[in-house]
Amino acid sequence: MEPKNYTVAKIEGEYATLKEENGNELFIALALLPEGTDINSRLHFENFEYSLI
Repeated sequence: MEPKNYTVAKIEGEYATLKEENGNELFIALALLPEGTDINSRLHFENFEYSLI
């Protein structure tokens, strides 16, 4: 998989909606995201791991 950057668009309960730079959206469990992730956080995905930018 190629590296991608996302912005957290919204958080509902234990799930977050991430938005890619090209507009695609991804629905993912907060448990898979780094501690401290909040709405408008910028994330980098590479090697099956998310990190805050």
